[in-house]
Amino acid sequence: MVKAALYVRVSTEEQVKKGVSLDAQEAALRSYCKTYSYDIHKIYKDKGKSAKDIKGRPAMIKLLEDAQAKKFDVILIYKLDRFSRSLKDLILTIETLKNQEIDFISLQDRIETTSASGKLMFHIISSFAEFERDIIGERTKFGMAKKASDGAIVNRAPKGYEIKNKKLVISSQKEQVNEIFTYFLYNQTSLNKLAKKYNFSVRGIKKLLQNKTYLGMVKFDKEWHKGVHKAIIDQELFQKVQEKLEG
Repeated sequence: MVKAALYVRVSTEEQVKKGVSLDAQEAALRSYCKTYSYDIHKIYKDKGKSAKDIKGRPAMIKLLEDAQAKKFDVILIYKLDRFSRSLKDLILTIETLKNQEIDFISLQDRIETTSASGKLMFHIISSFAEFERDIIGERTKFGMAKKASDGAIVNRAPKGYEIKNKKLVISSQKEQVNEIFTYFLYNQTSLNKLAKKYNFSVRGIKKLLQNKTYLGMVKFDKEWHKGVHKAIIDQELFQKVQEKLEG
């Protein structure tokens, strides 16, 4: 017989306002198991627990541990919000269960992964969730691109600068940055020796010498934009250093 794990949860506030009791959830799940001849392995109960954080739900934690140990074949819940209020967390959890060959059934939402049609419905829901995440990602990227095009800093401050009130300002290390550029340009020295002199890695010193932030620019998504901060290195010195690096 198919072994089923029943999960029921209710918070104190919901129990008072909506009357969705643990007993009512359990009765509905037991009835379903009887109809489909499921053998009830165990009933996992979280009483007075919020759905916001799984860490505060000991029965849920035990349920997922037992699922990993393959102690049952399917998880039954009364309603999706009993399991999680986060669609992202719900989908990730069900995907994990699927990889563990554990099916999932939500009675009230008529969502299950035990049949072909049920799996299709779940994949549709997953697709909408992925679409929502992509939209949010695009909005975030657009916002950062706008911030960069407006000249605002989007990365951490390089040597010679510091961030104050979310703005890039020149720091006391400005003179050393100027010194590194000048020393490299007017002395016969290798990047290796230059790096040792100023306590950098070779990669780090080269990155510093090629950083257009010192020209008053900011970078986002491989593109440079005119910044609102003050330049440390003038254009002529920077260009000569680039030519020497290329040589």
